[in-house]
Amino acid sequence: MESRNEVSAGGVVYRREGDGIEMALAARRTRRGDLAWGLAKGAIEPGESEEQAAVREVLEETGLEVDVEADLGDIRYFYVWEGVRVRKRVHFFLMRMTGGDVADHDTEMEDVRWFPLRSAVKRAAYKGEREVIERAVERLT
Repeated sequence: MESRNEVSAGGVVYRREGDGIEMALAARRTRRGDLAWGLAKGAIEPGESEEQAAVREVLEETGLEVDVEADLGDIRYFYVWEGVRVRKRVHFFLMRMTGGDVADHDTEMEDVRWFPLRSAVKRAAYKGEREVIERAVERLT
């Protein structure tokens, strides 16, 4: 089977709301039609750093403006798309919301919502992203 490597970047976006903390999760449909909640992420464009790509992707996919606060490391996984095995690495950053509105997300996402900190960990559909969110929770609490 043909294979290729992809590198992306994304973010765990949070805001302080009252005496709590909320995280933004974005949802898209899986191939089976299920709604899968997760983190905003996307391909790094030529000339972009991982951090720049993450900020751009978060703005596009969630409608949120952010400041990068910390490096949360990578996750790695693979999937098969149109007969090609894709080995993917995604680098994540902890990001504080500074502006924007989740209503302004792009059409790639079906929905973007704020979740209480602990709920965000449980709602994330994929194990690797849950682990990244847990790392963010450790830094924030």
